[in-house]
Amino acid sequence: MDFFRSCAFADHVEALMLDHHVPGVSVAIVRGNGPAVARGFGYASMARNEPCTPETLFDVASLAKSLTAAAVALLVADNENHAHVQYDTPMSSLLPDDFVMSSAEHTRGATIEDLLSHRTGMAGHDDSYMGLGAAEPDTPRSITRNLRNLAVAAPLRSRYLYCNMMYTVATHLVQMESGQSFAEFLEQRIFEPLGMESTALQPDRARERGLGHRFAQGHIWDKASETYRALECRTCPEGQGAGSIISSVDDFIKWVQALMARTFPVTEQVYQGLVRMRSIVNPNGRRLKPHSSPALYAAGMEVYYYRGHEVIGHDGHITGFASRFVFLPGLPFGIVVMGNSAGAGAVCSSMIRVLMDDALHVPDSERHLLKKKKAKTKKSIPVRTKHSPRNAQTSLAEAAPTGRGGFVKTEDDRRGKLPETALKAYIGKYSNPGYHVLTVIVRDGKLFVDATDRSMGFTLTFEHFKDQSRGIAYLSDVVEGGSEPVDAKLIFQDGRVVRLGLDLEPAIRDLIWFDRLAASSCG
Repeated sequence: MDFFRSCAFADHVEALMLDHHVPGVSVAIVRGNGPAVARGFGYASMARNEPCTPETLFDVASLAKSLTAAAVALLVADNENHAHVQYDTPMSSLLPDDFVMSSAEHTRGATIEDLLSHRTGMAGHDDSYMGLGAAEPDTPRSITRNLRNLAVAAPLRSRYLYCNMMYTVATHLVQMESGQSFAEFLEQRIFEPLGMESTALQPDRARERGLGHRFAQGHIWDKASETYRALECRTCPEGQGAGSIISSVDDFIKWVQALMARTFPVTEQVYQGLVRMRSIVNPNGRRLKPHSSPALYAAGMEVYYYRGHEVIGHDGHITGFASRFVFLPGLPFGIVVMGNSAGAGAVCSSMIRVLMDDALHVPDSERHLLKKKKAKTKKSIPVRTKHSPRNAQTSLAEAAPTGRGGFVKTEDDRRGKLPETALKAYIGKYSNPGYHVLTVIVRDGKLFVDATDRSMGFTLTFEHFKDQSRGIAYLSDVVEGGSEPVDAKLIFQDGRVVRLGLDLEPAIRDLIWFDRLAASSCG
């Protein structure tokens, strides 16, 4: 604990924050059965000049998956009320009307643990979820029922394919089995027994409990203007289970302590079900960190070895926030780190490695991440500002000459020529059963799609079509901005576009095809 409280550790964290443009970081650690200790660095909100503390609340993103897996594990362990719910139970037998995948083999075979270990063969399809701003927002049930309309990317159990929506599907199962909302289940079965009074499913629920004043703002760093743009935590019912948990390091470390000590409700049976290794995250073992093994996915957590010691945990990334927790059961020793910008992911990983090295008594000469870094200039120091421009990311169009599907763009493709066919041949509504409706309009002399009603909203601007059938659309995230090239194809019939294909899911070989709706026209 001495190193954790030291000026040397504080200096290291602050240097990382400057290097990666992170306004605020909170960290908590626990050793054995002792009390947790925590620290905060920087700002929870640059605009409001609020310090970041151990009580600051963050959107912890995919750290939520460990809680979702635990909720399912509690059902599996409850043989009195849910004996039919086991890890090897096919999902289609539990949710026969709702759980239908696009392949009959996947529908029959996909089990609970296949969902929890990302081995169903289902691609991410993150652009298919409809957010609260949509005419028909998605729910956990509608996300589950939409599986039948989405292409699988691999045979069942053939490889690891990270899929957020399957964790939302898992929450639908919990709700159907328990008769409670997922929020109620988490509160009654996990949060209340562990005294996690500052943890909630969805920002709105946390605000209803009077916790809104403790929220960190997310931040996006604009390299061009050297300023931050602030973001608020968003409520996303369609993302529950995969994310959408609000917590602090002071609270989340209680969950880590329960895992390490098998504290109720984490029984030995629940724990073993959560940490059993099921799929290899990266079978090639490329780009491994020093002294680290390849990671295997269990249920809501990854397992790997660092300097010969087992490490269990998960990271979380959502626009404006990043977080990570790990614990070393052999010591035992646990860490939770949360930060409020996209760059916080690297900071969390670096801090955890330094803290693990200290816990393992690694000699200073072998601690690679404690080497001195080049001094920063004054301009590198975070400064509280008002909102910076919306397009805060380096243009991917400039950085990457290929689209998502690998279509190589030529210089002609980059010139932004309008299609030779009259624009009215393109405009209209296009529908895909899994991705719903996209409306193509003309804006500023270019074909344009506004898909900001999605959970991960975006727009598309079509710059050029080669031979009037194949071209490039530039995807701009509604929050982060950017300009990511996306392959696009058109199919004409009688001089009119009848199908639009977009490379919105790189894990599958085909494009996502949208059929033009009859008599569709938009001005």
